[in-house]
Amino acid sequence: MTTRPKIAFQGELGANSDEACRTHFPDHEPLACATFEDAFEAVKSGVAALGMIPVENSIAGRVADVHHLLPDSGLYIIGERFKAIRFQLMANRGAKLADIKAVASMPIALAQCRKTLRKLGVKLVGASDTAGAAKELSEHPDPTRAAVSPRLAAEIYGLDILLEDIEDEHNNTTRFIVMARERAHPPEGSACVTSFVFKVRNIPAALYKAMGGFATNGVNMTKLESYMEDGGFTATLFYAEVDGRPEDHALALAFEELSFFCERFQILGVFEADAFRDGLAG
Repeated sequence: MTTRPKIAFQGELGANSDEACRTHFPDHEPLACATFEDAFEAVKSGVAALGMIPVENSIAGRVADVHHLLPDSGLYIIGERFKAIRFQLMANRGAKLADIKAVASMPIALAQCRKTLRKLGVKLVGASDTAGAAKELSEHPDPTRAAVSPRLAAEIYGLDILLEDIEDEHNNTTRFIVMARERAHPPEGSACVTSFVFKVRNIPAALYKAMGGFATNGVNMTKLESYMEDGGFTATLFYAEVDGRPEDHALALAFEELSFFCERFQILGVFEADAFRDGLAG
């Protein structure tokens, strides 16, 4: 019997990350991991062939902690995938909507369903994972409690869906990155994204000067975010993404100029841009 390769994600079975794994990599077996560090380690150790990690949401913004972990993970970004986020209100079999007094889920998920939950007048209970809230409910049945979780969680944990698609914004989308032990080699001619981190030297206007090479060489920078390094307020690490490949003439010149003003520069991955971006550009 052939064993399917595994794809690691953070969370319980039935989470949005699990749904993303099953949708985009149906030939892989989803591997649930308690933390992002565990998911990275599963890939690094060879237990899993790939990792599927959420990095940002169109409503809630960036996912905390992930970018801090990427530079030291020993892995490479080899792809990106976008997933529409849909949340269902689910409860134990036979429970009635009118009897629900408390609803559990991740705080970010509860916030994305704020309008519906306020109308219900329920108590909100924070949980570490959306699917984890559903799992907890299945293990400790309570007709007065419900969970906000993806549809897959209701199937896995035997729960009834009381209300469908309760997210406030129906264009709610999460972007995932795909991680692997080896670098990707995108097809020739494909639109690519290069992801990297850098730390500028401690000189006046270093960031301004470091960014100048992208403007003068016509390189499109699609993301630039800053992170405090090691809990300090003076050491700032920047995470960035640009269109193109490092070997492209314009980007090579931009990176050369960037490196002159940096004390640290690390490419995290070069990967084919997801077709979802075409719709965003339109």
